[in-house]
Amino acid sequence: MTATGYDPYAGSRQTTEGRVYTVTGGDWDQTLGVDHSGEERLVVNMGPQHPSTHGVLRLVLDLEGETVTKARVVIGYLHTGIEKNVEYRNWTQGTTFVTRMDYLAPLYNEAAYCMAVEKLLGIEVPQRAQTIRVLVMEINRIASHLVGLATGGMELGALTGMTNGFRERELCLDLLEEITGLRMNHAYIRPGGVAQDLPAGVEESIREWLAVMPERLAGYHKLLTGQPIWQRRLKDVGYLDVTGCLALGVTGPVLRAAGLPWDLRKVDPYLGYETYDFEVPTADTSDAWGRFLVRMAEMTESLKIVEQALDRLEPGPVMVEDRKIAWPAQLSLGADGMGQSLDHVRHIMGTSMEALIHHFKLVTEGFRVPAGQVYVPVESPRGELGYHVVSDGGTRPFRVHVRDPSFVNLQATAAMSEGGMIADVIAAIASIDPVMGGVDR
Repeated sequence: MTATGYDPYAGSRQTTEGRVYTVTGGDWDQTLGVDHSGEERLVVNMGPQHPSTHGVLRLVLDLEGETVTKARVVIGYLHTGIEKNVEYRNWTQGTTFVTRMDYLAPLYNEAAYCMAVEKLLGIEVPQRAQTIRVLVMEINRIASHLVGLATGGMELGALTGMTNGFRERELCLDLLEEITGLRMNHAYIRPGGVAQDLPAGVEESIREWLAVMPERLAGYHKLLTGQPIWQRRLKDVGYLDVTGCLALGVTGPVLRAAGLPWDLRKVDPYLGYETYDFEVPTADTSDAWGRFLVRMAEMTESLKIVEQALDRLEPGPVMVEDRKIAWPAQLSLGADGMGQSLDHVRHIMGTSMEALIHHFKLVTEGFRVPAGQVYVPVESPRGELGYHVVSDGGTRPFRVHVRDPSFVNLQATAAMSEGGMIADVIAAIASIDPVMGGVDR
């Protein structure tokens, strides 16, 4: 709308039914649709639909025949306003929002957010809680990589890769459900620790899973790695070398497939990762093929970390002792697994007015966090996931801003796609493995 009130992209006329407006399509001609050079070209929309664009992502492609001459990324179709919503909830409730950003790696969002809150509070999480966090995060890493493999296979026509990938992911989600109560969006990691201790019998379930998974992962190499069509669809496709990755801020498997062993678990350890024995897989191909191999190798390394975490689990608390912060981990669950136990209800309702008041204030208002700001990064399945959290000293975050790796890595789409075939755009996007919940937030 201009200063005179005239909108160049919309007209209107008065009718017997009132004023009718006609929208002409915005600035498409000025920004995307017109080539003033006089050359013939075809502008096509790819997406936003899952089967080709790896999520609700829209690409505007300029084509000369089958060759992509220009690629532009259009995002925002999954926008949820999570970062802003967190400002209107207390610090613990924020966990239920951030877990929905990258919904294929929810536990990484929870961990990074809670570690930032804990840094502001100046508290240290009990050792058992740290180990449990590592345990569930590495299970989650495998689940996420399996979805990346499965959906990438679906987009390239390898339907057995898709069905097998989701088959193994179900095993991972079964474990996370047994531990946290939910298959996704867990809100299990809380400021100060984790919501509940590991349930009885889950360690045996994890060891059974550890016994099965190596053979299942080897099956993907038998199914895909040596397959000529799979190789031709991935090799020399979506090329981006180390220089390009660093210029664009690209991290995660895309960077490691270009040969740089940059993994925050090694270069900037957290949660005791420096004490675990694992390797950082790399490749030197800088293409979609290398990214596939890196993710396959990373799943094997995550299995090693999970086994080590199981072996070092020691009895102890899973939440800080400070009862002004610890909620609800120090409360006992009821027999239905949901509400509070009768003993706790009797205590706060019948014997201690102070306990009832404290319980009420902690649940409704939340705890206060000293004023300040921090940035805490973790190595998510897609790269550096960082939380910049600001507190003004109140019971709610003043600001939570997320450096989501999918958002940053998507910048590489044009560099990977331009000059290649339109069919290779699909493979390039799949090799980035973006999750649009994290991109749009």
